[in-house]
Amino acid sequence: MNHHDGHGPATPDAPLLSVIATSYTLDRLGDVFDLMDSLKAQRYAPLETLFVAEGSRELYERVAAHLAEHDITNCRVLFNSGEPGLSAARNLGIAAAGGEILAFLDDDTVAFPDWAEEVVRACREDSVIGLTGATLPLWDDGDMSWLPKEFYWLISCTGWTGLEETTEVRNAWGHNMAFRRESFRACGGFDNRHGFHRGGFAEDNEFSLRVRAATGKRIVFSPRARVWHKVHRYRLSWRWVAARSYFIGRSRRMLQRAAGAAAPLAAERTLLRRILTRLLPRTLADLPRRPRLAGRRIALISASLTFLALGYLSGVLAGVFGKEK
Repeated sequence: MNHHDGHGPATPDAPLLSVIATSYTLDRLGDVFDLMDSLKAQRYAPLETLFVAEGSRELYERVAAHLAEHDITNCRVLFNSGEPGLSAARNLGIAAAGGEILAFLDDDTVAFPDWAEEVVRACREDSVIGLTGATLPLWDDGDMSWLPKEFYWLISCTGWTGLEETTEVRNAWGHNMAFRRESFRACGGFDNRHGFHRGGFAEDNEFSLRVRAATGKRIVFSPRARVWHKVHRYRLSWRWVAARSYFIGRSRRMLQRAAGAAAPLAAERTLLRRILTRLLPRTLADLPRRPRLAGRRIALISASLTFLALGYLSGVLAGVFGKEK
C-alpha cells in the first residue's frame, strides 16, 4: 500500500475510496467540522468525501463554507431535499460517489489518520465484500466512562465484541463501515423503511444480509480501521437507554426472522452470558466498596435487559399478527 502526502489519482493498487457522511441538524455542526478535518488528515490519498445535508439549507451552506475556508478540496456537499431519513441520504451519496470502495461514517465520529488506508487494506481480498471497523468512545467528560464495555452497543462503539483480530462478522455497523461497489450493483442501496427512528429493523443489518446473500462474500471486522465516536451526555440518559435497548431487541428479532435461523444471534447470546455470569456478579461484589458505581451499573443492567426483552417480544408478536415492518 502506497503512502501519499496529498491527494492523488486512484490506481489498481490504490483504488478511490468514497466516504459518505450525513447529518440533519445544526446541533452536530461542530462534530461535522471535526469529522471533515479528520478526513482531510488521512494518509491515504485517493479519497473523496461526500457530505449530505438533510433538509437544512443552513447546515449545507455552513459545511460548504468550512470546506472552502480550510481548503478541503476533495469533499463535495450535497443537499437532500427529497425523502428524509438516513438511508435516503446515504443513497444520495452513493449515487454521486465515484469510488470502488464506499465507506460510511456517523457525523459525530473522528477518523484516525490511517483509517482510510486500513479500510482499503481490509477490502483488498476478493472474498471480502464489506468491512466494519473499530469504534472507540470519545466521552464528553471522564465521568461518563462508568459504562461497562458490555454495553458499548448503546453508544455505537465496538468494545462489547471483544474482537482484537480481523474476523468475519454477520453484519457491518453503520457508524464505521464500508462496502465494495459491487455490493450496490447487486443490491441497490439502503432500505429507507428501516433504521432507529423509522422502523423495527436496523438498516445496516438488513443491507448486510442482502449483500451477503447476493454476493456470497464475507463482511469482516477490522480492529485497525479505527474511529473515535463522540459520546454526548444524552446517550447515557435513561430515556436513551430504554429507547435504544428496545430498538435493538426488536431489530434482532427481525434479523433472526430475515436470516431464517436462530444461529445469527450467536454473538448476542455470548454477550448476554457475559453480562449475566461475569459482569453482574462482579458488579454485585463491588456494591459494598463502591456503592454508587455498582448501583448505577446494576440499574443499567436491569433497565437495558428489560427493554431489550420487551423489544424482542414486540418483534415476536408483530410476526405472529403479521405486522412486521
